[in-house]
Amino acid sequence: MRKVEHIGIAVKSLSASVPLFEKLLNTSCYKTETVESEAVATAFFQHGETKIELLESTKEDGVIQKFVDKKGEGLHHIAFDVEDIVAEMARLKSEGFVLLNETPKPGADNKLVCFLHPKGTNGVLIELCQERKQTGSKQ
Repeated sequence: MRKVEHIGIAVKSLSASVPLFEKLLNTSCYKTETVESEAVATAFFQHGETKIELLESTKEDGVIQKFVDKKGEGLHHIAFDVEDIVAEMARLKSEGFVLLNETPKPGADNKLVCFLHPKGTNGVLIELCQERKQTGSKQ
């Protein structure tokens, strides 16, 4: 793992939370995106070297909605940038970590992602992410 890629924060409403984080971080939201497969709308902020991703559920029974209903708004996950997500997934699986998906899947912000089960990471959902290659790659 090379660095913390971003910190994910679950929110009830992007329309309420984006202005709050723009004031808090003194910077504008640089990107919004919906990931239909995950039933989530996202908003991204860059503050120095730190990237923040706000997550709002797009479905009443979506994973983010269930999280907010159970725990309230707040820290949802920490994402780590990896050079080779497939190799890192294999390494972590061999170390006994439980992967929530067996193959990388498309995520927000042009990333391939995989999540580790929080029961094996002291209750913190960990995301691995790798930039998707654009030219001639199936990734």
